[in-house]
Amino acid sequence: MTTSAPPAERRVPEAVHRRRWAILGVLMLSLLIVVLDNSILNVAIKTISTPAPTGLGATQSELEWAINAYTLVFAGLLFTAGLLGDRLGRKKMLLAGLAVFGIGSALAAESGSPVQLIVFRAVMGLGAAFVMPATLAVLMNVFERDEQPKAIGIWAGGVGLAIAIGPITGGVLLDHFWWGSVFLINVPIVALALVLMFWLVPDSRDPNPGRLDPVGVVLSVIGLVLLVYGIIKGGQLADFTDGTVLATIAAGLAVLAFFVVYEKRSDHPSIDVTYFQNKVFSAAIAAIALVFFALMGVTFFSVFYTQSVRGYSPLQTGLLMLPLAAAQIIFAPRARLVVDRIGNKATCTAGLLIIAAMLAAFAVLDTDTPIWLLEVIFFLMGTGMAHIMTPTSVVIMQALPREKAGSASALSNTFRQVGGALGIAVLGSVLSTSYRTGIEDKLSLVPAGLRHTAGESIEATLGVADRLGPQGKALVTPANDAFLHAMHVTALCGAGVAIIGALVVAVFLPGRSAEERAGEEEAELVTADH
Repeated sequence: MTTSAPPAERRVPEAVHRRRWAILGVLMLSLLIVVLDNSILNVAIKTISTPAPTGLGATQSELEWAINAYTLVFAGLLFTAGLLGDRLGRKKMLLAGLAVFGIGSALAAESGSPVQLIVFRAVMGLGAAFVMPATLAVLMNVFERDEQPKAIGIWAGGVGLAIAIGPITGGVLLDHFWWGSVFLINVPIVALALVLMFWLVPDSRDPNPGRLDPVGVVLSVIGLVLLVYGIIKGGQLADFTDGTVLATIAAGLAVLAFFVVYEKRSDHPSIDVTYFQNKVFSAAIAAIALVFFALMGVTFFSVFYTQSVRGYSPLQTGLLMLPLAAAQIIFAPRARLVVDRIGNKATCTAGLLIIAAMLAAFAVLDTDTPIWLLEVIFFLMGTGMAHIMTPTSVVIMQALPREKAGSASALSNTFRQVGGALGIAVLGSVLSTSYRTGIEDKLSLVPAGLRHTAGESIEATLGVADRLGPQGKALVTPANDAFLHAMHVTALCGAGVAIIGALVVAVFLPGRSAEERAGEEEAELVTADH
């Protein structure tokens, strides 16, 4: 005890320790814009899908790529971004990443086509890849170990705050300005974050960093792009048995398998695959990926439910999603108290079961369901997420040495983003396939050349119905019915994935140790004596 206590007290310099909460505030601002950008885009997807001049006339698959271009570049480069931060300094990576993100945002705002938007979103993903892991790595280096769970809880709550602010901000902007304003809003926030970060945040790095791994980075990006592209293409064609779809998915899985083999044999891997031999670490990573699988997938189809089926505006849709964010803001910083009481296993298992139940609850929503029921579903879903994100983030970050904080953060955020990308791709494709199956035989009114496009999404069907004039009105009710059926099928698929996650966590995350239970019993006895 005498040898370990003094180093623990002086790990963080006094000057940094005094301003640690101000530093956390700056890190939260950086985190805010990275997460906020995706939640803003989710509200804007309906507007972007409408024809010019209102939007860009993007198809459902182009919308998914506008989201996934950001996510895939982000996820693919997180390994290298974490290593570069550990090697060159996390503050430098934060500043560089924010600058690139700001430039990408300005370019995305001026996009003249869906293809340009996808490209500039990829640039934004490049910047974000250097921001996200550095925020958590800096946090681990400015807080002592006993305060880290509280700080990580607040950091995780910041994700909830961004989820709340994003749709509302996006809704206000879309009510008053053109669709590009949802990206342009990032620029002043980036400028403020750069100034505060330069002034407040200390630099830190790993004294013994590994070499860079360009082959590993390239393999991870190629594998992820092929895999998600195959899934999106399957949804677009409404046929997952198509030869091109199967070949693309198989190629993606093969490249990712080769990536794992290569990383295992490399003497300077971008990801040390031996970390995953730790079942607790792997279960925590899986839980985070599944939370974002559910979150991004649900957000994607719920926007079409609220706007296309129920007729709410983008701003109203943003306000409807407030309970999801409010629950995360309320419970994420407090989740550590639940963990202290019942342990990681029980907390995370319960969180995933709540998410599964709420996804299943989407199967009861109809065109005239009271909207308060959707609000309850969102709030409980946010509550479940908060009780997974905080404890699993703490497990992951404390599993690796402090000097490897960038690598640990990169792993956590990579699986978070891959989970989100696959949530959009898989659940989006299930939605698209189910919708096309349900609407196909109702499109006899539509000219033969437009039938394939009209069957791609509810927005496409309603767009064609508008162009057909009075006779197109007959398509509105079948489109709503087909979408609701597709949403119910999609939600139940998501619920099944969440249940699998709950089983993984229940089996592999540790329960409360005998020492923890004994310590609590002793504390209760002391309290009783007094």
